[in-house]
Amino acid sequence: LRTHQWCFILFNVLLFHMLLFGAELLEEYFLRSLPLSYTDAKTLEIRERARKLDMDPLKANLSKSYAISNAATCSDQEIFLLVLVCSSPESRTRRNVIRQTWGNVTDTRGYAVLTLFALGKPASVAAQLEIDEESQKHRDIIEGSFIDSLETHTQKMLMIVEWTVTFCPHARYILKTDEEMFVGIPSLAGYLLSLTQLEDVYTGRVIHQGVPDRDPKSPGFVPIHQYTEEFYPDYCDGRAFVMSQDVVRKVYVAAKEAPVSLPPDIFVGICAKKAGITPIHSSRFSGEKHISYNRCCYKFIFTSFNVKEDELFKDWEETSDGKDCSL
Repeated sequence: LRTHQWCFILFNVLLFHMLLFGAELLEEYFLRSLPLSYTDAKTLEIRERARKLDMDPLKANLSKSYAISNAATCSDQEIFLLVLVCSSPESRTRRNVIRQTWGNVTDTRGYAVLTLFALGKPASVAAQLEIDEESQKHRDIIEGSFIDSLETHTQKMLMIVEWTVTFCPHARYILKTDEEMFVGIPSLAGYLLSLTQLEDVYTGRVIHQGVPDRDPKSPGFVPIHQYTEEFYPDYCDGRAFVMSQDVVRKVYVAAKEAPVSLPPDIFVGICAKKAGITPIHSSRFSGEKHISYNRCCYKFIFTSFNVKEDELFKDWEETSDGKDCSL
């Protein structure tokens, strides 16, 4: 090739890497909100109540509010990353696939990882018997006493928050994710270990200036009396986000004064704002996008949405083979 052709190829290679890595840096810079001020009396009250929160006296009564609790799973052990997967009662096959792939990680870099499934009650008695059997076998299910449906997703989120602060208070970080996701536990753990901010960690793909759905014919309709503001506060996309233990406690306290009729991710964002917590953006959470599979890409990202079961086996096998990736 001639000199000008080599220059053209080199220019395109450099441009590709600038777009690839520069876009992420710019996205994280522009979507990083300024820290909230703690001068608001209500915010200070929520933070103080969360700091002094003592769930021990309530443990016995709270155990009765779950159809299945598996409260002893956490006990008093130190868990670095607690993964709570929102699952539907009928998705037993998907849960088994997760157990055999990314959910099978119990240790990363010497730190303990625990994966559990959160679901509501099924509509039929036969399905409930199957869940009881599954829980007995795997000891990794938390089941609320409410019927699992689209209308109870925020209730499921509240269950996750309540269960964590009550029965798993020593988990340092909590990843809330969905059963459709691929999760790169090693890369996520590496990111969390690199953080210098140890409290107020609420990180994921940040949605900036989300607009309430005001269409009465839409399934996601939000009446003006339920939420009066023009925009939602910044919040992390609900398919996957991480909270530090102190954030879960603050959300638990703030939840008593937040509208539970809103979608779960927006609900958490509102609670976080009430507690003076600013969401931290990372584009390594894919949000609602399914990222086309590439071994090195999947070793770098934290999540990809809507990964099929047969893909999950292949993706997990190739990304956990121990081989390094070059730039």
